[in-house]
Amino acid sequence: MAAIFFASSLPNLTSLPGDINDKIGHFLGYGLLSMLVLFARASGRWTGVTISSAAWATVFTTAYGATDELHQRFVPGRSPALDDIVADFAGAVAGAACILAWRWVRDRRRTRDV
Repeated sequence: MAAIFFASSLPNLTSLPGDINDKIGHFLGYGLLSMLVLFARASGRWTGVTISSAAWATVFTTAYGATDELHQRFVPGRSPALDDIVADFAGAVAGAACILAWRWVRDRRRTRDV
């Protein structure tokens, strides 16, 4: 969250390193944040990774994205954008879904190996 806040505090930022598309950057950044939030919510235990905790992580991550867009309103050369929040939400959903899928695969392997 600190890295996102720092990046959004940079005035007149017109592109990401490597000319990565802004929406791709939002998607990837918030996808990673959602994964981290989900693991924190699950107390670092795979048994804590549930649909409910994934939904909570998605909502929390998207809400942070919305507050970050509000923050950009006060940064010179930056402005809030609804499509950035949509990209944040999409990334948050994808990140949480990846962790849920990994847990499902992990559990199936453990069940099969027993």
